[in-house]
Amino acid sequence: MTKPSVLFVCVKNGGKSQMAAGLMRAAVGDTVEVYSAGTKPGSAVNALAAESLLEIGVDITGESPQPIDPRLVRDVDIVVTLGGEAHVDPVPGTDFENWDTDEPSERGIDGIERMRLVRDDIAARVDDLTTRLAPSTTR
Repeated sequence: MTKPSVLFVCVKNGGKSQMAAGLMRAAVGDTVEVYSAGTKPGSAVNALAAESLLEIGVDITGESPQPIDPRLVRDVDIVVTLGGEAHVDPVPGTDFENWDTDEPSERGIDGIERMRLVRDDIAARVDDLTTRLAPSTTR
């Protein structure tokens, strides 16, 4: 039996998709293959995103933004886009879902406080996905 696999995608692959991948890896260890990518990758992981994860013991500081690999999209079990701006063309046999994540900046919340709220929203969604992908794997 093969491990379930998931690809998290956002535009720059510097914030939300990296956060989701880091949280998923922390939750499931090596029981799920976890990847992240960007539709238009930036040059670095968002420092505040990394800081907000370090606060809860998840380290993504060694990660770097990656472009989408079409083979990976085809081969993973599920592709999760984060936010409304990242688009990945559907591929038969791969499940797709979009997480319309909280955007605190629309409410005037910025900086590390914003990232903590985004982190917590993504963490709740990762917990749900973890349950669906690997019911025997818990945090």
